Amino acid sequence: MSRTHLRWPVTIAAAMLLFASAALPAAGSPGRVSLGASRAPYARPGDFVRPAGAGEIVDFQLYLGLRDRGAAEALLASVSDPSSSDYGRYLTPEQFRSRFSPSDAAVAAARSWLEAEGFSVGAVPANHLVVPARGTVREVERAFGVHLNHYRVNGVVLRAPSSAPSIPASLSGIVHGVLGLAQSFVHRASVPPAPPPPAYRVAKPCSAYWAEKIATDQPPAYGQSQPYAPCGYTPAQLQGAYGTAEAIAVGNDGSGVTVAIIDAYASPTIQQDLDAYSARYGLPQLTIQQITVPIRRGSVANQQGWYGEETLDIEAVHSMAPGASILYWGAASNSNNDMRDSMIDIVDNARAQIVSNSYGNWGEQLPPVAIKADDDVYIQAGVEGIGLYFSSGDYGDEIAALGYRTVDWPASSTHVTAVGGTSLAVGAQNDYLFETGWGSASSSRIRNHWDPPIPGEYVYGSGGGTSFIFDTPSYQLGVVPTQLSGFWGRSNRVVPDISAVGDPNTGFVVGQTQVFPNGDVRYAEYRVGGTSLSCPLIAGIMALADQGAGAAHGFANPALYALARTSAVRDIVNPASTVAVVRPNYVNGVSAKDGIYYVLRTMNFTGSLHTIPGYDDVTGIGSPNGEAFLTALS
Repeated sequence: MSRTHLRWPVTIAAAMLLFASAALPAAGSPGRVSLGASRAPYARPGDFVRPAGAGEIVDFQLYLGLRDRGAAEALLASVSDPSSSDYGRYLTPEQFRSRFSPSDAAVAAARSWLEAEGFSVGAVPANHLVVPARGTVREVERAFGVHLNHYRVNGVVLRAPSSAPSIPASLSGIVHGVLGLAQSFVHRASVPPAPPPPAYRVAKPCSAYWAEKIATDQPPAYGQSQPYAPCGYTPAQLQGAYGTAEAIAVGNDGSGVTVAIIDAYASPTIQQDLDAYSARYGLPQLTIQQITVPIRRGSVANQQGWYGEETLDIEAVHSMAPGASILYWGAASNSNNDMRDSMIDIVDNARAQIVSNSYGNWGEQLPPVAIKADDDVYIQAGVEGIGLYFSSGDYGDEIAALGYRTVDWPASSTHVTAVGGTSLAVGAQNDYLFETGWGSASSSRIRNHWDPPIPGEYVYGSGGGTSFIFDTPSYQLGVVPTQLSGFWGRSNRVVPDISAVGDPNTGFVVGQTQVFPNGDVRYAEYRVGGTSLSCPLIAGIMALADQGAGAAHGFANPALYALARTSAVRDIVNPASTVAVVRPNYVNGVSAKDGIYYVLRTMNFTGSLHTIPGYDDVTGIGSPNGEAFLTALS
């Protein structure tokens, strides 16, 4: 599943702050300007819990922003458009910084003010986008003219300023916001690196391929016995289904391309797990590059959850691009600032041609300055020819999770490729049978019937829908139906862009060192899914496309949308009849010792989103169609 590191509900109107000026005069405060776009939308009086402790430590960043952002966006559009004479004429990081980064003088001014206020100032990245600092709540409140409080947000308590922070007028035009005063997740005290996670195993019976085993011993559904869920598709099965096996066999395997993966923390067993996985499934041995930093904060359970994410991402990329190099960047925590720092390092140093990101925020309702800061890095990446791929989310239109319809950030950025999920059927010969839009409803076996009555209740599905804050990008014009782009009464960005298997019920087998109830610590395998699977699969396939073209595709959306309604992609539509699987689960998660319970998962249950002919808001333009896809991008 995609790891969300920000969860807060707000009114949609709050998101429109993105388009407001970042610095406004502070009422009643001569000589200061207010950073209105830095205010946390969730900091509402009705959700107040308590004031922040004066001695609490606050890590934050002053956001300086790009110089001439409009020109940088225009350049990105030009170098990414296959019909442009500038297509593929990317800048080096040094060239980008000389044209668009804040000046040394701007950094010096920001640093000088922070130090004068008593803050500890950290290392400034080469692109000068942010100036990191640390101080106490007391120092922050004095410097920014705010009160920091704790607020209840979606069942957790987060710290944020009660009003917009302000800065001296002398910094107006230099500092455009402050990042991190508002917490994005529950910051637990720092702990040592966590051990491997508790074990999980797939319950039997399960099918080696689609419908190998039929659940004749379970209650029927939709007029017949349904198949048992696949045990977890192997690398060979996914290469076969997505039509890349022949290309890989003749050497178009991603060689010469580096795919970077950003997650939080770092699994202590990842290299040995990848070695074991590669040996088991006939993949070449690969030594991954790793960049890690000391843990800033994070509970044992949080770290272990990200270990699984890291394992999935690396094994999925290696399965689809077995010749590609892999760089893993483990952030200090799963906070927005730490994840952004990882991305900045990759982009500033041109460490990869492709970056896979299986994480995101629930919704778009971040402080607008945080969205802008992220997007600046995405623009820089595209101008340098680095393609960014983000999971579109695992809860469909988010109504079930948040109570209102929204897409997720960063997938909704117009400068990244948002990857949605499907349910995939692979045949006995590793052949493609069909795909549906990923959206699952669930019923449990109670005695000899399914309860609640089928299809049951929504549990998860491919993230998608219409952005509230971003206009329709040019590459979606003429492809995305107006009933989708016009959902909010304007013309807006629609998510996702492309898709691959994400349904955990037709998921992927991963191998990871786990701790079993008897104390054994050993490598074992299990099935997993989510758009956290879809994203690295697409990143791997794009590595093949980069190698085949002999050049990086960079920001690929203009090229991908040119493939809509062609044989290069498989259009995902509603199945002719309802598709479902029976899924057994161990009560204790690892064995049948304490019993097995059964659920029926009905597919293509997508709520207010729909799989329709052509582009749709569940699967985008569709899924890659093997050689035709690679040839079209060469």
